Amino acid sequence: MGILNSDRLIVGYDLGNEYSQISFAVSESAEAQSLSQVAGAEVYNIPTALYKRKGTNQWLFGREALRADSEEGILVENLLSMALGKEPVVIDGENFDPVALLALFFKRSLGLLSQVGKKLSALMVTCSSLNRDMLDVLLRMVEGARLKADRIAVQSYEESFYGYMLRQPKELWGGDVILFDYRRGGICMMRMECNRRTTPIVTFVKEKMYEFPEDALLRWGEESVLGELNPERQQELDTAFLKVAQEVCGEGTAGSVFLIGDGFAQEWMKESLRFLCKGRRVFQGNNLFSKGACCGMQERIMPGEMGKTHVFLGNDKLKANIGIRLFRQGEESYYALLDAGENWYEAEHVMELYLQEGNELALTITPLAESQTAGRSRLVRIILEGLPGKVSRLGARFFLKEENRLSVEVKDLGFGEYRVSSGRVWKEEIEIG
Repeated sequence: MGILNSDRLIVGYDLGNEYSQISFAVSESAEAQSLSQVAGAEVYNIPTALYKRKGTNQWLFGREALRADSEEGILVENLLSMALGKEPVVIDGENFDPVALLALFFKRSLGLLSQVGKKLSALMVTCSSLNRDMLDVLLRMVEGARLKADRIAVQSYEESFYGYMLRQPKELWGGDVILFDYRRGGICMMRMECNRRTTPIVTFVKEKMYEFPEDALLRWGEESVLGELNPERQQELDTAFLKVAQEVCGEGTAGSVFLIGDGFAQEWMKESLRFLCKGRRVFQGNNLFSKGACCGMQERIMPGEMGKTHVFLGNDKLKANIGIRLFRQGEESYYALLDAGENWYEAEHVMELYLQEGNELALTITPLAESQTAGRSRLVRIILEGLPGKVSRLGARFFLKEENRLSVEVKDLGFGEYRVSSGRVWKEEIEIG
């Protein structure tokens, strides 16, 4: 169901360790826009930083935090990595929970949306990758910020890339889509591919990291003015990136290329750009992930045409359909429990069922990811040893503790006045493959 209140915003939030970005849309179908820090300019980076004035409880964030006088207060950076580190942070002689500091920055930065004149309704937070530690930090951050929103979710950069592409013209899907993200630490390459032999079309992203110079003369964010690259250094960087581009795009399957990150802001890519533009459409910017997060939430609320025909199987996605054969209205049928494409950490199904005879449940697992077994179903039997009675009423819960490990919990609920519950619980873990 769509959001009907036109005074509400759908927001995508790119949370980074050095800087963050915010994009928004005023409806499920509206184009995502990025929030600029400077009126009339495309300045999207919000430094992920806080500043505390000494001896007071006054805090500044973002650009103001970096500009504040270092003698009058304490600058706190690397908020995300500190939250992941879990160690208390000492500021002005006082211990602080690092997640609470991140939540403070998060809430303050979202306050910038007041300039849009609408209230937050749905929020998607995106970050470089998702694992248990990152999920824990993000959930605690959102809880600590005490946001008033109807829907809040998280996703990886990979899925934000996919979400962004879902809202792009069909012609950009003609071949593989390549993304080069140049930030500190090198160039991260993402290749989005589609398997059009499946229904729905399975889409996945392959990722590879390339070492690349962190040149001191590159402009890392709008706050840094560190001079210009000399011609010799420009040529060295251009040659190095050309080698990467030829390795990634040399097969000729790439139809579109996106260059994002502040490292691409300098005009040093003469030969590499000339190569990339041969037969391909090339785009440059640095706000794709926040826009993609916004698009991802729009898709969750009201899927577009591409979203209805594609399913994304990223690193944090369930990569198989999981179901069970049941008798309903006298006929045997397949009953879906968990669908491929769900975030594995959100995938869960709880149900009650009756077992008329025997002591086993038979699950059907159908992988959809790229492999020799993709599309081939396999049967997994769960034996309920010691199940009393010929007819049983069972409560079952299906969920994932890890990306590729299905957990099943089955409880004996008894059978009304004929048989009380034995209290037995059976637990099993199944490799999805």
